[in-house]
Amino acid sequence: MIRDFLFSNPKLAYIKQSMDVSMMRHEAISNNISNVNTPNYKKQEVTFEDELAKALDSQSFKGRKTNAKHLTIGAGSACEAKPKLITVKDQSMRNDGNNVDVDEEMANLSKNTIQYRTLASVLDNELTKINLAITRAGRV
Repeated sequence: MIRDFLFSNPKLAYIKQSMDVSMMRHEAISNNISNVNTPNYKKQEVTFEDELAKALDSQSFKGRKTNAKHLTIGAGSACEAKPKLITVKDQSMRNDGNNVDVDEEMANLSKNTIQYRTLASVLDNELTKINLAITRAGRV
């Protein structure tokens, strides 16, 4: 019940979805690293940003921008975007058919970890605000 209430908040729903995508990406990167010496293994990637852009572009209502620095306003839901796990088959870096570059994967892992920790901090701040509101409402 509380979970449904919390994630009905659009901001919390976006944070949750972003954290889920980050976890999915972490699993794909970890799988790539663990198979770096497996012949004919093809690396996997999680695509989400393109799907999110498509969901935002397909919104029926759009606000009018009067300045290039303004944010785009739309009526649709970005939560309709779903991440996709794809296998990269078109490139091979080694003679054994494996296309995993361990340096690239480690850089991706670091980037993904930073993104996840940032999202966790944002979620913590939002939940702290909700907790503060509930605590203050109980005192009135």
